[in-house]
Amino acid sequence: MGPPGKGPLKGVKSPKKDIFGLPGNMKGFSDKIIDWYQANKRNLPWRRTTDPYYIWLSEVILQQTRVDQGMSYYYKFIGAFPKISDLANADEEEVLKLWQGLGYYSRARNLHHSAKYVSHQLGNRFPSTYDTILQLKGVGQYTAAAISSIAFNEPKAAVDGNVYRVLSRVFGIRTPIDSGKGAKQFRELANKLIDRKQPGTFNQALMEFGATQCKPVNPACDTCTLSVMCFAKEKKTVAKFPVKEKRTKSRNRYFDYLVMKHSGGMVLRKRAGKDIWQNLYDFPLIETEKQLSETKLISTGPWKQLLSGKKFSLGKISATYTHVLSHQKIFARFWEIQLKKPLAKPGQDCVWIKKSELSRYAVPRLIDRYLRSDL
Repeated sequence: MGPPGKGPLKGVKSPKKDIFGLPGNMKGFSDKIIDWYQANKRNLPWRRTTDPYYIWLSEVILQQTRVDQGMSYYYKFIGAFPKISDLANADEEEVLKLWQGLGYYSRARNLHHSAKYVSHQLGNRFPSTYDTILQLKGVGQYTAAAISSIAFNEPKAAVDGNVYRVLSRVFGIRTPIDSGKGAKQFRELANKLIDRKQPGTFNQALMEFGATQCKPVNPACDTCTLSVMCFAKEKKTVAKFPVKEKRTKSRNRYFDYLVMKHSGGMVLRKRAGKDIWQNLYDFPLIETEKQLSETKLISTGPWKQLLSGKKFSLGKISATYTHVLSHQKIFARFWEIQLKKPLAKPGQDCVWIKKSELSRYAVPRLIDRYLRSDL
């Protein structure tokens, strides 16, 4: 724990520790958390199974996704792919289409990759230990610990944002959670606290407690079962925990999409490379360093190249759509291009489709918003 008198909690002393390196009044922490969980847990479908495939699926979906949003996707996936072999044998585009709207599409691609590995290399036997689960593509320490503890009763603490928040407040830990030292410290603490007889229940209890009781804003401190042992509540510093040190600067990107159409047909472009939305579909695109006026955009080289040799009329231009990603903000306009005839060769990475076929193609949420409102 950080020294008193430094950082964002200047003048607030850290709690005294016992011989195990924990505050002396922490006895009963695990029992309190588990008792609270048994009385207050939400009735979620992945909590009614110990099947590692279903638990893994739920954990991947819930990364960067709220439970209320992720629930429908969980049901869609287990409906389409009830066994891991079903997911392994699916086409990537089918997986991405089901994932559409969740964002962070690398999660879906990693899920599909690991399903093929488990099915084809491991004979559909899901890895059963923390270390072997950690070898799956896209699986980090938190997910491996959650699966191994819930499905296989391995005493490994799962530490996510909810756990950081609870432990930092209760224990008065000011080490930044986005530092290597902080991540190590919180994992060690959680592994000291874990109930070794029911590690899966403990992990779920601590995560649920952070999600519904010890929330980021307006936590329910007055009804908290841990209030008598909570350092932050005693010091009236709840809002100052957890501590972060890094601030990743967001960058702005300016997209102008050319929506080329003719008699119910249109051009879609499959995104390649290592940029955002890999292997999803959008439209032919011009990206600029700042948003250009209509006159200036039409005079650019990319505009002329995309429409070279094509007879067309310019239709409406959409308002600017703002789309926020983790470290990027996209400002997008959509230019309706009415072609005089369909394109036999729409260009590299592009396909000519009927509007009625749109539902077959996985598109980013930004494109889906436009399609729902403007077509």
